[in-house]
Amino acid sequence: MQSSKSALVQGYEVVIGFETHAQLTTQSKIFSRACTAFGAEPNTQACAVDLALPGTLPVMNIGAVERAIKFALAIGAQVSPRSIFARKNYFYPDLPKGYQISQFEIPVVQGGEVEFFLDDEKKSVRLVRAHLEEDAGKSLHEDFVGQSGIDLNRAGTPLLEIVTEPDMRSSLEAVAYAKELHKIVTWIGICDGNMQEGSFRCDANVSVRKPGAPLGTRREVKNLNSFKFMQQAIDYEVRWQIEQLEDGHTIRQATVLFDPVSGETRAMRSKEDAADYRYFPDPDLPPLVISDEWVERVRACMTELPRMMAQRFVADYGLPEYDATALTQSHAMATYFEAAAQACGQAKLVGNWLMGEVSRRLNAAEIDLAQAPVNAAQLALLITRIADGTVSNNAARQVLDALWSGESSDVDATIESKGLKQMNDSGALGKIVADVIAVNPKNVEQYKAGNAKALNALVGQIMKASQGKANPQQVGELLRSKLD
Repeated sequence: MQSSKSALVQGYEVVIGFETHAQLTTQSKIFSRACTAFGAEPNTQACAVDLALPGTLPVMNIGAVERAIKFALAIGAQVSPRSIFARKNYFYPDLPKGYQISQFEIPVVQGGEVEFFLDDEKKSVRLVRAHLEEDAGKSLHEDFVGQSGIDLNRAGTPLLEIVTEPDMRSSLEAVAYAKELHKIVTWIGICDGNMQEGSFRCDANVSVRKPGAPLGTRREVKNLNSFKFMQQAIDYEVRWQIEQLEDGHTIRQATVLFDPVSGETRAMRSKEDAADYRYFPDPDLPPLVISDEWVERVRACMTELPRMMAQRFVADYGLPEYDATALTQSHAMATYFEAAAQACGQAKLVGNWLMGEVSRRLNAAEIDLAQAPVNAAQLALLITRIADGTVSNNAARQVLDALWSGESSDVDATIESKGLKQMNDSGALGKIVADVIAVNPKNVEQYKAGNAKALNALVGQIMKASQGKANPQQVGELLRSKLD
């Protein structure tokens, strides 16, 4: 429907902002000691505090605060030295207290930005804030007839809600932002990023307007739990809003859900404003005070950030910025790349193979790099054999296939057993070159007349005669030396 380069759809500008709930990786809940592990039997991980029994009081989880500080440092945001918890009041069956403890006027994280590439174009999305809050429970409908069940295991689970400015202008840009944010929170270890389990949930605020006009009325598409559905939902919502406006209707602010079966969004309820929640400071929780010393202690324990690692890859390995960014999409990918690059000294080649052949196989098998059957040392040796002329790129792919399938685990043994060594003997290769020149006088004449493509035809004949074992670069040099 839209390209990554165009911000206009049927004459309208698309405007997108995001609210993302990242579940923090603490072992206990944000205000209680109950367990946060996924998959327990309903209501077995909800303690008296989570159930809002009379007389219970919340106690702040220091681990949740430190994860919020980590996030602020990762995106260049300001950590509020003093932030306030508030009660967000609304009624819902799986919200036992009748309110959610969140942050409103003074969040723990303010500002910051997320940078990423869309194709080869560098983009940046500004963040408004990130605040700590507790999750609600879950309503269960599938296992009951004519009624619903309530599971409060999630009630009180710590969340960091990350809110952007409306800076995105296409579904492709929105997905690229979400992927980058997902990378950041998993990289620094504050969220496991499991979208299927609800650990990383995105809400997209979508509106359209004519260029130069004020912002349009937004509709919030809730709980997008895959990047594929995220793009489909936004594209459908954009089309729907444009059709409504073109037909003379107005857009009403609403919360909508995306149905992946029909590919459509549908309104769930009218969208509330902040005033509807009647926020007020929670009297049971004191202000959250974070000292500079605390921030520095957290900073000292943080791993190298992806953007810093990408800059180092450019400086230390001479990689293009695009390659360095792609290779730091995950900590596993970056670690794998660096281990292989250091082992073989061919950083650019390692990067190309990781982004190409290895990634293609990972995607086909639907596995991540941690599950790859070929380790960094094996890939490094294979790259070394390409660089020293032992095998061609095509032969190297055959070796990688054998390693990947488990047929072999030894690079050199595979090259020998499959007869994949390139022919580097100049004498034997010279004879093949001479024979091909002798039986292809037309191609020789065309090349000498200035037709460069004729040389490629001769190279092809030589590769065929050598059963693909000749070194293409050496073949080209030999041909030119004999014909020029």
